[in-house]
Amino acid sequence: MVHTLTPLTIGELLDRAFADYRRHFVLFAGIAAIPGVFLLAVQLASVFFKPAGSGAVVTAIFWLALVTVALVTTMMAHGATVVAVSQIQLGRETDIGAAFTSIRPRIGELIVLSLNIGVRVMVGTLLLIVPGILLALRYSLAIPVAVLEQCGVSDSLSRSATLTKGHRGRILLIYVLLYVLILIAGMLWPLLSVLVLRVTFSAVQAGQTPVWAQIVLQFGSFINQSLIAPILTIALTLVYYDERVRKEAFDLEHMMRQLDDAVPGAPHTT
Repeated sequence: MVHTLTPLTIGELLDRAFADYRRHFVLFAGIAAIPGVFLLAVQLASVFFKPAGSGAVVTAIFWLALVTVALVTTMMAHGATVVAVSQIQLGRETDIGAAFTSIRPRIGELIVLSLNIGVRVMVGTLLLIVPGILLALRYSLAIPVAVLEQCGVSDSLSRSATLTKGHRGRILLIYVLLYVLILIAGMLWPLLSVLVLRVTFSAVQAGQTPVWAQIVLQFGSFINQSLIAPILTIALTLVYYDERVRKEAFDLEHMMRQLDDAVPGAPHTT
């Protein structure tokens, strides 16, 4: 299905995000799950390895490895999802392998960009919270910009600030609506698992959960994350295109390119 590139209301944007997610469920869930397997492996290792009881140095190394793997896998999934959404919006074929192949050379730069945004937002949050929220909105499109426009860290931040200017209120509303949904969905599995454990093993207390139960919890969290993680990225990528349509007439630009491609020998518009 080829989408028409037109300005979208918040309701239309969210409706399209969920429609794309449903229509391409295997694609998006697969993109989220494949990098997540590596994070799951590290988390399962912690169940058997018990780093907290192995000394401060070993514990520090383990948690550093966990954070590193989490950051790399998150950016892989995030970047590949942006690529997949873009291809769908522009009416092009894509698959999981192509999305990862496209993003692989830029993983390092995306990690640096993510850390840069994280530090800025953290500092802003420490300054009475509101500045952190404003910075998060200002740079909310930096990852799509970096992926789709091949921009460096500084240019991606600047470009995101330009694209979001004047529309950060609607981006905030999209964030709030999706975060509430994601938070509720993300809590269902842990709460259900804990409830089942409490009912089944009334004597189980914190720190005494059986190994098999810890493994089940980790697998459940992995599946849960694979299912809900793509939704916000899909929505933000759609916001990126929506802002370009509104501010740069990207819909007309894309239409002219399609016409150029349809006419053999025609000069390509830029």
